[in-house]
Amino acid sequence: MIYVVFLILIVIVVIVMLSIKIVPQQRIGVVERLGKFNRLLTPGVNILVPFIDNVRVYHDLRIQQANVPPQTVITKDNVQVQIDTIIFYQIVAPEQATYGISDYVYGVRNITTATLRQIIGNMELDETLSGRERISSNIRLALDEATEKWGVRIERVEVLDIKPPADIQEAMDKQMKAERSKRAIVLEAEAAKQDVILRAEGDKQSKILKAEGEKEARIRQAEGLRQAQELEALGQAKAIQAVAEAEKIRIELLSSAGLDENVLAYRSFEALSEIAKGPANKVFLPVSAVDTLGSIGAIGEVFKARKSE
Repeated sequence: MIYVVFLILIVIVVIVMLSIKIVPQQRIGVVERLGKFNRLLTPGVNILVPFIDNVRVYHDLRIQQANVPPQTVITKDNVQVQIDTIIFYQIVAPEQATYGISDYVYGVRNITTATLRQIIGNMELDETLSGRERISSNIRLALDEATEKWGVRIERVEVLDIKPPADIQEAMDKQMKAERSKRAIVLEAEAAKQDVILRAEGDKQSKILKAEGEKEARIRQAEGLRQAQELEALGQAKAIQAVAEAEKIRIELLSSAGLDENVLAYRSFEALSEIAKGPANKVFLPVSAVDTLGSIGAIGEVFKARKSE
């Protein structure tokens, strides 16, 4: 009796264990009832009907990656290159991923290989080496069309490496070295050219500044000379004006003393005679002054008459 009860308890525990399914986060299960799709098991605790319901497969809903084996393909110019790619994908429809294709990873790899051969066959070697983005984009478009029915979404396609043949690689290395040497020579020549230009430009600017300085110095010297001449002329004018003013005052004083023009002329000739007394002095009289000499005697008589008075 005890063994029967114990056996019944074991059966109950097994049934409970078969009935309860715990699904982790970011995973989902496909449940079949009597061989037919029934429902999906979501993360958490799920109850199944023992011996009737069966979990066929669990799918990981995280983004996953599939490495595509390196493929040797031929370019448009008949060069064999080896290309290594990687595919990032995500399950978005677990039911379609289960029943739409037997192995979606294998299908993704095959489509990638076929598409890669087709793309590279229409590209030359130089385009292939520099067209990773174009290759990745075309592969993704081809995969999107096929995997849409499989419940798989292609997140990203990356071309990891493109390897040309060894002889081609060696030739490319030589070409690259030659190109770098050429670029170095061009840059050195350009630097020398710029140096000569800068030196010439500096010399030109130096000469211009020197000429400008000399010009400015001459202008200022001429300006100083002009100002000196103006000041000298102004001083002479003022001196002449002062002499003229003094002479005017003297004449006015003589006029106020009752002396006429003849007296003044006589006084002038007296002054001239005093000047001419020196042995080294010579006095030249203008022709117009000769007429005046005739009246010197009369002027002398006038002075004598005034003295006698």
